[in-house]
Amino acid sequence: MARRVKKTRKKTTRDHLDSQLTFGFKRREGHRVGRPKKADSGVSHVKREALAARFPVHVVMTLDKRLPSLRTKKPFKALRGAFRAGCDRNGFRLNHFSVQGNHLHFIVEATNRTALSRGLQGLSVRIARALNKVWRRTGKVFADRYFDRILRTPKEVRNALQYVLKNTDHHKSHSTPDPIDIFCSGMFFDGWREFRLEELGASEPPPLVPARTWLQRVGWRRHGLLSVRA
Repeated sequence: MARRVKKTRKKTTRDHLDSQLTFGFKRREGHRVGRPKKADSGVSHVKREALAARFPVHVVMTLDKRLPSLRTKKPFKALRGAFRAGCDRNGFRLNHFSVQGNHLHFIVEATNRTALSRGLQGLSVRIARALNKVWRRTGKVFADRYFDRILRTPKEVRNALQYVLKNTDHHKSHSTPDPIDIFCSGMFFDGWREFRLEELGASEPPPLVPARTWLQRVGWRRHGLLSVRA
């Protein structure tokens, strides 16, 4: 007589599933988009969103952490030369800048995403060459690719202008007694509440170009001019 084999239902517990899934293979949650970000960059490598010509863009470029500070005379002079050479090329326009110790803030305009990418690439090459010449070195200057944020409303543009032109307020070690930071484009800015542009007395031509978008020329002013004290 054949022996009856009693079938038992194996319990499927969470611990059992986890032990199976960690044996040789790892479970992927969701769909992977783009390349993973580098550990030292903080900037995702997912595909960047499309850009319309009517929107300005806030851009941040971060230097390699091993490099000296940018907020000294010779590097800043080299940066101004690079800005002047690359501020208006093939649909890309540099409108504002702020130089901090290890990073750069820009507000720019571009006809589309391609023009923005190519313009920033050309600008970063000029910056790297100029700084390497000052520091008598070779090698990379920027930690990774740039961060950007498209500015779509008058309020966003005003906030970005405030953040870029008064960026030393966020870096106490870079505080300055001057009402306008000499390491930014504030000396060429006509939107201060306390000063008119002709009163600022800039000693050299601006290493940038005037904005063309309505948001930068007119729109942001509906929320009030900027103050050097606020």
